[in-house]
Amino acid sequence: MEPKFFKLPVCVGDVTLSVARGHFTTSHSHINYFIDVTRQKASLNEATAVAQQLASRGLSSTMVDTILCLDGTSTIGACLARQLTQSGFRSINEGRDVNIMWAEVDGNSKIIFRENARGMIEGKNVLILMASLTTGKTAARSMESIRYYGGCVAGIASIYSSLKETEGVRVTSLFDVSDLPDYADYAPHECPLCKAGVPLDAIVNAYGYSVLEK
Repeated sequence: MEPKFFKLPVCVGDVTLSVARGHFTTSHSHINYFIDVTRQKASLNEATAVAQQLASRGLSSTMVDTILCLDGTSTIGACLARQLTQSGFRSINEGRDVNIMWAEVDGNSKIIFRENARGMIEGKNVLILMASLTTGKTAARSMESIRYYGGCVAGIASIYSSLKETEGVRVTSLFDVSDLPDYADYAPHECPLCKAGVPLDAIVNAYGYSVLEK
């Protein structure tokens, strides 16, 4: 059965968030909500709205050389770079150039950067941009990789986050657990929905969801 989506009653500027309640599995956890950010990632207008709101939440005072875009957020990343560097925005990055990068993941789920791209990481202040942040595992892998290649983690930005910080790095988000107070994620072997016999509704990842037959 297709998940039933609804919009959260709260909006941030022109940004709204659609979610579906159910029993979903990711690559490393089970969650009780699927947060759909397809429109924010695909629509220029909505990506611009997200970028404007993220920039206004403290990112304008963060030195950023490179934005590492995870979860297919490159459109938002480009809009955010424009927002942070435009004149008249009172940003520390005004008039500067900002690199937009996306992550390549190897067979061991490690984020790698090829030789031709390492100059945008080594010695640079790298902002990690994500669609959503829940367990923090993907963010942790990203930070590990940035530091391995000689970069400095400037911060983490996301549309939704259940964490205020991870490994001591501040997370800037538009929506958080106060907007979705009963959001929960579980290790698969500890999932109370599984223990109660509730079947999985869908497999979810950064690309969307795939409904499971019941």
